[in-house]
Amino acid sequence: MELQVIKVGGNIIDDEVKLAAFLKAFSTIEGYKVLVHGGGKIASEIGIKLNIEPNYVNGRRITDKPTLDLVTMVYGGLLNKNVVASLQALGCNAIGLTGADGGVIPAHRRLVRDIDYGFVGDVNSASINTRLIKILIHNGFVPVLAPLTYDGAGGLLNTNADTIAQEIAKAMSALMPVQLIYCFEKKGVLIDAADDNSVINSISRADFMELREKEIISGGMIPKLENAFAAIEMGVSKVILGHADELPALLTGNAGTWIV
Repeated sequence: MELQVIKVGGNIIDDEVKLAAFLKAFSTIEGYKVLVHGGGKIASEIGIKLNIEPNYVNGRRITDKPTLDLVTMVYGGLLNKNVVASLQALGCNAIGLTGADGGVIPAHRRLVRDIDYGFVGDVNSASINTRLIKILIHNGFVPVLAPLTYDGAGGLLNTNADTIAQEIAKAMSALMPVQLIYCFEKKGVLIDAADDNSVINSISRADFMELREKEIISGGMIPKLENAFAAIEMGVSKVILGHADELPALLTGNAGTWIV
């Protein structure tokens, strides 16, 4: 049976109505499934109230100790548990996890090169606890993963949710067929960022490199696609990017952008 690894993020996380609609669609998916959620803007909004100013470099959050405490509370607590509670209400037997739970996503603190990102984790790909995920899904549970990993020494690390989804999909593809779907606020990879209907139906790495060179693909879409290509090149059966509102169509390949 195929495993669906689905990541939801972007503005969907920040919109109660859109998130509720997405979770309702997700709850109806039959078979094995894993949900990975991003953090949205909620951590930054709560942080400002606590005098913890957000600090970004090249679109990536710098995570000092106060910020790590903040994202642990918001991602691993507020967001994760609200998503789990909503899925339970829909009859989906969800169980919320951070990377520390069952040691499911081991990671190491990112090495300092040009920029010190602080308490940011890079996943130890070979050490993902696929046994735990397999036990959970085979016993009717739906893992819901927050974007937090575990350093093996008692510490949590802030980690990009797209990367976590890619790493989980890659690791589980050694055990079963896996489809990875990135759900966000766009209908897919767009030729024109201002035109939601300019969706590229399929994209290869060569296409990606050319469109990146021309700056048609830029910003946050670049790391998202890097993760997508890493997944497909490491054995994930299918990778699709598209709008969270179109989840049923994405599951059948009738919407979004296919990675080829």
